[in-house]
Amino acid sequence: MIKLAVSGCCGRMGQRITALALKDKVFKISALLESKNRLDVPSTSHGLPVNFEHDALKGSRVLIEFTAPDATIEHLKSCQKYCVNMVIGTTGLSKAQIAQIKKASSKIAVVFSSNMSVGVNLVFGLIRQAAQVTGKNYGIRLTETHHVHKKDAPSGTAKTMAEIAGQYSKTKVKDIQSLREGEVIGDHTITFESDVDLISIHHHAKTRDIFAEGSLVAAKFLAGKKTGLFN
Repeated sequence: MIKLAVSGCCGRMGQRITALALKDKVFKISALLESKNRLDVPSTSHGLPVNFEHDALKGSRVLIEFTAPDATIEHLKSCQKYCVNMVIGTTGLSKAQIAQIKKASSKIAVVFSSNMSVGVNLVFGLIRQAAQVTGKNYGIRLTETHHVHKKDAPSGTAKTMAEIAGQYSKTKVKDIQSLREGEVIGDHTITFESDVDLISIHHHAKTRDIFAEGSLVAAKFLAGKKTGLFN
């Protein structure tokens, strides 16, 4: 049984991760963490106590982290202190913060990805193939749409898509359009266009469970690891 901690437990992602983990016999929820600065935090979530202190991580095997950049780095420090592996799905991290994650992976095992969805990671592979074939003969455009509450733009997923397309096509992706509408969970479209045709790859997230399920798969993977950075 994997002792699992979940940060941001009262947020959208934290709620779904906790709910799905409780249904999976592989996991035992060892700690639910929430920010002291968040207003109206309940004392319990899913019948389990909500913690504000990082020492609640003691004894956990893996922490799943979908919070804000600064909070993620603070949790990273605590995970190193208590030897807890991390699944990091936080987006909007700076280059310096990403460097800290890479450095920490020499002490603990970390899965760090801009998108935990199995489907999106399949899309990453399709983009790689398309970029290799089309090369510099095609212009590349990206559009991403998310809910109005999302703070970072472009999304981390869109940035990863652009990086992959640019790396394998040798063409810099100059145009990323970011839209914030209603409660859209996540739409990403990348287009390769020439004078004679247009190729489009699209991913639509129907529920947040795709990210929650992917993060739990990553947690299972990390349970047997000691150190290293994985994506």
